[in-house]
Amino acid sequence: MRCDFITFVSMVEEQVILVDEHDNQIGLMPKMEAHEKAQLHRAFSVFVFNEKNELMLQQRAASKYHSPLLWTNTCCSHQRNGETSLEAGARRLQEEMGFVCDLEEVFSFIYKASFENGLTEHELDHVMIGSYNESPVINKEEVEDFKWMSLEAVKEDIAVSPDTYTAWFKIIFEKSYHKIATHKLITNA
Repeated sequence: MRCDFITFVSMVEEQVILVDEHDNQIGLMPKMEAHEKAQLHRAFSVFVFNEKNELMLQQRAASKYHSPLLWTNTCCSHQRNGETSLEAGARRLQEEMGFVCDLEEVFSFIYKASFENGLTEHELDHVMIGSYNESPVINKEEVEDFKWMSLEAVKEDIAVSPDTYTAWFKIIFEKSYHKIATHKLITNA
């Protein structure tokens, strides 16, 4: 009986929170269905900086269903029903990068990006910032690699090699670079 329960639980697809343009929850939908139907849903992106004000970037794992091996912010995902953005950010930071740190939400925005595999990200993305000075212990099922870069170096590299970065990361840099670059970073006590 226990094996049947584990099989059933692993078959249940993760749900995303459908929202309106004001971030009011209007329902739940399986994650893949939301991406197939381009439904607006809640998401988050975490940006972690070190004491040199360098951003920790992750390279998405080759097995990701979209944007494999592209560089992006420290981690990102979807909130679960009943979970705050900060709780979700901490959970995913631990799952993907193997550490936790204090996070602060600095802004949110809506974007829509279509991918070659027919899926579309249509997200109300909550952007959070944190501080950390160690090397992560990356989960190889989620993350291929990581590196630290200054924001200016990232901005220059996006201009030269845009196809090596995720769609949402480029949108954040294009529309909100100044919000990230000028935000007073929180520090761990």
